[in-house]
Amino acid sequence: MAKYSRITGTGSYLPRRIMTNAELEERIDTTDQWIRERTGIEQRHIAADDETSCSLACHAAQRALAAAGVGAGEIDLVVFATTTPDKVFPSNACLLQKQMGIGDCPAFDVQAVCTGFVYALDIADRFIKTGGAKCALVIGSEVMSRILDWNDRSTCVLFGDGAGAVVLRSAGEPGIYSTHLHADGRHADLLYAADQVRMKGNEVFKVAVKTLGKIVGETLAANNFSAQDLDWLVPHQANSRILAATAKKLGLPLERVVISVARHGNTSAASIPLALDEAVRDGRIKPGHTLLLEAFGGGFTWGSALLRL
Repeated sequence: MAKYSRITGTGSYLPRRIMTNAELEERIDTTDQWIRERTGIEQRHIAADDETSCSLACHAAQRALAAAGVGAGEIDLVVFATTTPDKVFPSNACLLQKQMGIGDCPAFDVQAVCTGFVYALDIADRFIKTGGAKCALVIGSEVMSRILDWNDRSTCVLFGDGAGAVVLRSAGEPGIYSTHLHADGRHADLLYAADQVRMKGNEVFKVAVKTLGKIVGETLAANNFSAQDLDWLVPHQANSRILAATAKKLGLPLERVVISVARHGNTSAASIPLALDEAVRDGRIKPGHTLLLEAFGGGFTWGSALLRL
């Protein structure tokens, strides 16, 4: 009997502290109007001094397990996407495994920046399809505020902190239809972080819009789907202009795109699971809906997943 994987629970968590555009106006040479017009962002959440990407993930993961009706002892794979781990090692996945009381199982981190969650989902899906796992915890969690230059107005207005998680279980019919991953290191100097995030915004925007349009087409074609077969597009929340451009290429109305960037900013690997959980919990996304997830990030990396919830 063929094995497939299906998302059975989602969860997310945001730090309590909210930083508005008005606060940024007081710190750097920018305005609320400029930020809104260029990015669509109105506010972002910032981790407290005692919060880490792993501690944020623990809250999101507990909510995902509760939604799935799964105990920590049932998890047999942990894949943790992050660009901002607590330590060089052990991995955040191992730290989370300890915090949550998850037993002996494979646990590791994935670093693909904003595409990290899609990469992690792909890996967990393959584990389940090949019989290597039955119940996986897949997380995206970031504290991007720790690697920002707060004097660089071109980058510090964009990012926020948060975490999202899903439980992926073995199923007899497809939940995840297909995943598609890409990377091109030739563009590494356009968006990177040595100590702090640096970005050539205009160049990144142009490549992102072009690339996301291609991978959306690739994903639909691979499954003989059309855009009209989709109930929702759940994209990486980079900025509102990229989201609008991708929806336009798809011929998809914005009413069928999950957009949370105004309230969360760009939370890198956390943005897709955050947006997904929000839309599941407020009732927009329902069981049986068909979703397309897509992301683009530093590397450059990009990826997509087509699934039925």
